[in-house]
Amino acid sequence: MNHRLTRRDLAALLGAGAVSRVVRASQKVSPGIGRVGTAGIPPHARPATFSRAVGDAVRRSTGMDTAEAAFRGLFGRRDTVGIKVNCLGGPRMSPRPEVVGALVEWVAGTGVERSRIIVFERSSRELERAGFSLRKKGGPSLCYGIDNDYDREPTVAGSVASCFARLVSTTCTALISVGVVKDHDFAGVSAGLKNWYGVIHNPNKYHDGNCDPYVADVVRHRWIGGKLRLTVLDGGRAQYRGGPAFANRGVFDLGLVAASADPVAADAWAWRMIEEERARRALGTLADEKRAPRFIQTAAAYGLGVGDVKALEVVSG
Repeated sequence: MNHRLTRRDLAALLGAGAVSRVVRASQKVSPGIGRVGTAGIPPHARPATFSRAVGDAVRRSTGMDTAEAAFRGLFGRRDTVGIKVNCLGGPRMSPRPEVVGALVEWVAGTGVERSRIIVFERSSRELERAGFSLRKKGGPSLCYGIDNDYDREPTVAGSVASCFARLVSTTCTALISVGVVKDHDFAGVSAGLKNWYGVIHNPNKYHDGNCDPYVADVVRHRWIGGKLRLTVLDGGRAQYRGGPAFANRGVFDLGLVAASADPVAADAWAWRMIEEERARRALGTLADEKRAPRFIQTAAAYGLGVGDVKALEVVSG
């Protein structure tokens, strides 16, 4: 398979009509299309704004009439729901605890017991650094790091052989990826898909070739792809260069939260946001810098979601 992006592909990506059709939430959205729901959420939003924005984004992404119905269609009372957050960027470029807290409340509203809602990251230290409070009991949800609790033996998915966190292999029946919108020095984009590098014991092995096909191979593993129900991207602030660590010179206010049951479509949307900001600043494309996120196309080829930018629908308010 040839994953190389041509300039024609990139022109299509940056074209206003080619990447997505932005439709009003009241319009009927055709089933089977990679759909991303968005809602406004400024960097310094009021507390009540977070719940409404997360609910609206998920509702729009599913095509349901209400947020309650959308979440009930994704999660059931018997689920144990793992919410994987990406805290590599620290307090200034990680999902905001308020966004994750709002998501927890919507999941709990489906009848899932709070003791079976687990916010987690690669390490407890990263969670605390990003502003999360650690809990192994009590509270609105549990919240703790993997902290080297991996399976004893590796399993294989395509080109990846890794020990997976027991949280995803054993504990959780349903997963949510909560990332941010930022670039990555190797992969090009770090949003919802690459977030899952945080559940394998040896991610350092899988950065060659713009992390392609490794990101897609991790996500297609049965312990991820078989359980992944939702991707939420906190785009209050985003980063167009300098990632994956926080780099103040590359930060911009995007003012959106996005959600999709299609993890590939979510990353394609994030890619678009980064490329559009780079174009506004007269910077070259990620492909010009030899770091186009080719894993998005590979993930689509695996059947993990819709990667054709012309097939995406972004549903806004």
